Amino acid sequence: MIAWGGVGLALGAATAGGTAAALAGDGTEPAAGAAGEAVPFHGAHQAGIATAVQDRLHFAAFDVTTRDRAALARLLREWSAAAALMTQGRPVGGGAFGGLAEAPPDDTGEAIGLKPSRLTLTLGFGPSLFAEGRFGLERRRPEALVDLPKFPGDNLDPARSGGDLCVQACADDPQVAVHAIRNLARIGFGKVSVRWSQLGFGKTSSTTPEAQTPRNLFGFKDGTHNIAGTDDAALTKHVWVPSSDGPDWMVGGSYLVARRIRMHIETWDRTSLQEQEDVFGRDKGEGAPVGKAKEHDAPFLQAMLPTAHVRLAHPDSNGGARMLRRGYSFTDGTDGLGRLDAGLFFLAYQRDVRDAFIPVQRRLARQDALNEYIQHVGSAVFAIPPGLRDERDWWGRELFS
Repeated sequence: MIAWGGVGLALGAATAGGTAAALAGDGTEPAAGAAGEAVPFHGAHQAGIATAVQDRLHFAAFDVTTRDRAALARLLREWSAAAALMTQGRPVGGGAFGGLAEAPPDDTGEAIGLKPSRLTLTLGFGPSLFAEGRFGLERRRPEALVDLPKFPGDNLDPARSGGDLCVQACADDPQVAVHAIRNLARIGFGKVSVRWSQLGFGKTSSTTPEAQTPRNLFGFKDGTHNIAGTDDAALTKHVWVPSSDGPDWMVGGSYLVARRIRMHIETWDRTSLQEQEDVFGRDKGEGAPVGKAKEHDAPFLQAMLPTAHVRLAHPDSNGGARMLRRGYSFTDGTDGLGRLDAGLFFLAYQRDVRDAFIPVQRRLARQDALNEYIQHVGSAVFAIPPGLRDERDWWGRELFS
């Protein structure tokens, strides 16, 4: 949904990324630069979290089908190597052509000639991967990797929820993002299968506060005062897992909540402008809080209705809780009744979901006037390990060691 202060479950532009030389190499916000350049794959944190938000998304959740722990570890090593190549605009393995004619090529080829387009690939582990009797990881499950409770109003589709693994591919070119997920799925054939996936467009949150604030499909600005990728103090406090939280293999990582939020577009479009603004607690044109002139003016929460989304989602209403949001709009055809299947694919990173997403969503689910126009239909939570140190490192190395 939408929100102020980086906490609301955003419904609704970052500037293009930076050149490779301008990037910090630790997954944090780059300086503004050319959209086609590469984002470094290695660093203290995985890229795709604090990185300037790209234009397009292809998110995939996978079920692990192999029962062999060693085979899964090998796959994660192979994925890491392939991801390092693709994020730099290079083909997987021997490429898409020029190899043995009697064998399928290593790369599917649809990204030939395309720039890296600031592709980032971010991997996470779901709670089900740590289930007893699977891979011997039961005792290594982080305490913060909790199963999300059922919230009032949820109508979750099991086919669009959960997953053992996730990969978030973000890029400024949709074909680059789709190519990345396709090739990882191809490499994983026989060991993993795609459980569900989601394409996204029209970034609905920004990690670059100097950029124009994006709007969601309801036409309202979203992401005002989202955590900036350059705000090291806020990232340390609200996003990155410290050593005091543990476990060791998660230090420098984060926790991701992904929610597919259906927006009832047709109902909203017949709602008066005054009610729309009352629902959000902002005006539709400027995005200013009630009683204020500019979008970034400090809101006076008591001037808003008690059910206003901004008021309920604000950090001051939630004990200071904040999340870094990277949501995208989606439209997936119609629902068979002549209505658009459209909405927000909500992505939020945080240090601990028990202190951020869960209490905030409980408040919103009970009181938010926006609930008349939206419904959560898909849900997942993942532990996002820290970044890879160098080319010899791989996703999950410390978890599986």
